[in-house]
Amino acid sequence: MIAWIENADLSAKNSLGFQVTAERFIAVETLEHLELALKDVEQNNWPLLILGGGSNLVLKSFIPGAVIGVSLRGINVLADNESDAIVEVGAGENWHQFIGRLLEMGLHGLENLALIPGNVGAAPVQNIGAYGVELSDCFHSLTAYDRERAELVQLSKKDCRFGYRDSLFKSGEPGRYIIWQVRFKLSTVYSPNLSYRGLKDYIEQQGIISPQSHDVYRAVCEIRQSKLPTPDQIGNVGSFFENPLVPESTYQQLKQQFPDLIAHPDSSGFYKLAAGWLIDQAGWKGYKAAKVGVYDKQALVLINLGEGDADSLLKLAKSIKESVLQKFAVELRIEPRIYPA
Repeated sequence: MIAWIENADLSAKNSLGFQVTAERFIAVETLEHLELALKDVEQNNWPLLILGGGSNLVLKSFIPGAVIGVSLRGINVLADNESDAIVEVGAGENWHQFIGRLLEMGLHGLENLALIPGNVGAAPVQNIGAYGVELSDCFHSLTAYDRERAELVQLSKKDCRFGYRDSLFKSGEPGRYIIWQVRFKLSTVYSPNLSYRGLKDYIEQQGIISPQSHDVYRAVCEIRQSKLPTPDQIGNVGSFFENPLVPESTYQQLKQQFPDLIAHPDSSGFYKLAAGWLIDQAGWKGYKAAKVGVYDKQALVLINLGEGDADSLLKLAKSIKESVLQKFAVELRIEPRIYPA
């Protein structure tokens, strides 16, 4: 038997800290309980939200139907050799704490993604990335519950269809798969990834000649803490907009018009514009409305000022998008999921 919590308070389960009530909620950490919960969902035809750390979600004040929190824990080394290892981690593990455990285990590759909020199970959905590294760079495979086949399935890197802040789970077949365990192929021999200029400069400023993984980890944490508020202090979901990809011709045209434009060439042949810079130049950095605002240290971050809600935040986001489009003829895309849509 399982017990649903009715009219559940999700205020502590979304990093924006919005007052949110779910019609019913249950946390599951075994396959048996997951299947029982899904049976209830299907028999009653309830709308369903799978909830991890709530760090990439804008939740509206009432969530109808059912919310299932995946709480499976555990970190295990499945195979290793002289140069690399495959590590399997439960979807309910906290992402940042997982990165810390990897450092303790002498496994490298994900340290550039330190301090990203949320749980491991949500990370593949967005193909999270920061400071020159994306999750897909070290991804091996995952186990997910396939709601169509009503069984656990194994999905390879190719199956997951990773793209820039995108995957099978976000735009391919959303709602079909519930991520249960994720596996990473990590190196036992450290080679720092300092392709992100800001990180490289920061390391050099510290006088570190041969940075080790803990040096990069510490640098990433310090840089993020200097720019981004922690959700337990100021409600936020990190980057609210994706960095837009534009053709080189558009980049060159914008560069002529705005010489200080911040952009980086992308592997696809496009240029990735810094959305935070665009928003800042449009005059939004530090803006405060009655309930929500734009963080004064990073214009890419929208914040809850204490009594905010999804409607007020999305109204602000719409105004920012319209402003950037008018000034730069570039359309911003919201990164977090909005639920209910």
